[in-house]
Amino acid sequence: MKANIHPKWFPEANVICACGNTWKTGATVPEIRTDICSACHPFYTGEQRIVDTEGQVDRFLKRLQIRDTKRADAEARKVSKTPLDLPIAELGLAKRYTQLFADNGINVVSDFLSKLEAGGEQTLIDAGLGRKIIMDTKKVLRARGYEVPTAEAAEAE
Repeated sequence: MKANIHPKWFPEANVICACGNTWKTGATVPEIRTDICSACHPFYTGEQRIVDTEGQVDRFLKRLQIRDTKRADAEARKVSKTPLDLPIAELGLAKRYTQLFADNGINVVSDFLSKLEAGGEQTLIDAGLGRKIIMDTKKVLRARGYEVPTAEAAEAE
C-alpha cells in the first residue's frame, strides 16, 4: 500500500440522529449526523404515516366524490319517469329526421318505442327510416332516461 493516501480512521466515531439516539461505529470522520435511524424509522417502529405529496390523497377523495355524485344523478334520472307522450320534434333531432318520422306516423316517443318493440329495427328500416336515424334517436332517448330496447332483445323475442 502507498503511504499517506488513506484517510484517518476513527474506530469510535459518534453517530447522532435527529431523534436524539446516539451510537458508536468506525468511520473516517469523528462525528456523523443523520436524519433518521432504526429508533425513529416508521418501518422499525411500526408507526406508519401517510405522506400526502402535494394533496394526492385529497385529489383522489375529490374524484371519488365526483364519481359518486354522477352515479347518484344517473340513478335519479332512471327513477324519474319520462313522458311517453313527448313529441319527437322536442327531442332535438334534425328536421329531416322529424319529417321522416311524421311521414311514417311516428309523432310521439311512445309511437317510436312501440314500433321498435313490435318489430325491431327492421320494421322501421322497411318503413323508410335508415339505421343512422334509428341509432341517433335511440341515443337521444337513452340520454333522456328512456328505456330503449336493444336489437338483441328484440331478436330474442
